[in-house]
Amino acid sequence: MKNSSVVSSVILEVLYRMEDLKYLYFMIFFMLYMFVLFANTTLIFIVIYDKALHKPMYVFLCNLAVNGIYGGTALLPSLMGTLMSPSHEVSLECCKAQTYFLHTYVIIEFTILSVMCYDRYVAICYPLQYHSIMTITRVYKLIAFSWGYPLVAFALFFILTLRLTICRNIIGRVYCTNYSLVKLSCEDTNVVSAIGFFFVVVYTFPQLAMTLYSYGHILKICFTATKKSKIKALKTCMPHLFAILNYSVGCFFEIIQSRFDTSYLPFETQTVMSLYFLIFPPILNPAIYGLSVQALRDNIFRLFCSKNKLLPLK
Repeated sequence: MKNSSVVSSVILEVLYRMEDLKYLYFMIFFMLYMFVLFANTTLIFIVIYDKALHKPMYVFLCNLAVNGIYGGTALLPSLMGTLMSPSHEVSLECCKAQTYFLHTYVIIEFTILSVMCYDRYVAICYPLQYHSIMTITRVYKLIAFSWGYPLVAFALFFILTLRLTICRNIIGRVYCTNYSLVKLSCEDTNVVSAIGFFFVVVYTFPQLAMTLYSYGHILKICFTATKKSKIKALKTCMPHLFAILNYSVGCFFEIIQSRFDTSYLPFETQTVMSLYFLIFPPILNPAIYGLSVQALRDNIFRLFCSKNKLLPLK
């Protein structure tokens, strides 16, 4: 595809406001990235190492941790490098690549969470048939869907953005997004915006439908179940509900910043809102599941607190 853009790089304007404290911000971003890697890698290691955790729920959780590393790596190393650059510039091609990685991370996160909804639905509504329904083949298919569908769906839409001629180079964010790239174009972007809205509906509808369907049936079962069964179902779903809430808060912040003027807010607040959905879910998801799911909590305790760390986790 021929690149007819006038500019070859873009400037992340907000980073100039971090200039006086850029070394402090660099250390904060570095520590956040290390924690993202540490927390999610630890979770993946525990699930792989302990054969008792080789179950669909933990495999999907492991998949969520892999996406957390994917999203954190798409954002933070580039952000730290651009922050330390005197001009705070990033090449247009790198900006486009980051846009693709970050948007697919968000959609993959939503897809994995919806797949985990389906898993909880089967576990609660069909406990006796759970293992016959959630076979290893179906688990692999759901994992492939949670990555393949977002990667392809967003690529089909992103082609429209790649075809635009970019003639401005100032982005008022700390990272590149599709909406910010579209605003840099000197062409009429009304058609792209309209198609973009259509694609958002299309590539989020299956996930939303799966989530609402699953929890609708779970609530229906809970209304007729015994008190003990309700408590058990609540314990099973609570970590996942917290993960969905955490993700939803991040998306809400992103929508507000993308579509409305938030210049009246303090700079630090704008920065936290902008980075929330890219940093906090990869950090909080392992913490939420690690603390609330006993099987994981026990394994984490043995891993870091046991005197004999070489013994297999049980």
